[in-house]
Amino acid sequence: MEARESIETLQERIGYRFKNEKLLLEALSHSSYANENKNLKCNERLEFLGDSVLSIVVSDYIFKHFSHIPEGELSKLRASLVCESSLFEFSKKIGLGECILLGKGEELTGGRERPSIVSDAFEAVIAAIYLDGGMDAAAPYVLSFIPEDITPKGSDAFHDYKTILQEVIQRNPEEKIVYHLKGEDGPDHDKHFTFQVLLNNNVIGEGTGRSKKSAEQAAAKEALELMGIRP
Repeated sequence: MEARESIETLQERIGYRFKNEKLLLEALSHSSYANENKNLKCNERLEFLGDSVLSIVVSDYIFKHFSHIPEGELSKLRASLVCESSLFEFSKKIGLGECILLGKGEELTGGRERPSIVSDAFEAVIAAIYLDGGMDAAAPYVLSFIPEDITPKGSDAFHDYKTILQEVIQRNPEEKIVYHLKGEDGPDHDKHFTFQVLLNNNVIGEGTGRSKKSAEQAAAKEALELMGIRP
């Protein structure tokens, strides 16, 4: 893509309109592209800032949502969410790789698929949003990528409602539960799924989530609550 097309495409995908589009241009400009276009800045400084914004937003989220786990587990959970591989996966949801501006050599050697380049650009975009709209704009953007079903290992803060429901139903061997996808909506980068859990073909719970797994968990939770079971 040309620079103008990259800027327009990404703004549509992330649902945020920049007041200062030069910030987004800088965020998308890899050093190889900036070297070939001398009037441009590369995204390395923004990547530095974006890393810090990402860290504080994620830290604040897990601190508030996992109040019963110790600092060591919080650190591990944060690390799993802000590591290069996670950011690369988040980037795929908005097709960030195809919007990055690369130099000719980097383009020819597959830079758009290189996790280090794409994840750095992801952080740079966070910084660009932060500088353009403040934390009120940056935080919702970051949080839109955090899975609803993140599970800190060794923590009892997360309940596997599906397993609990299965254990309850198995007390009566003739009973059978299945999960049914009722529907999905939203753009590819912000899908929402709705699942129903059925007991002998009767709906006993329904739930919605940003992943199929989290939607099934929500359905199982509702079923347990309707049964008077509160895990």
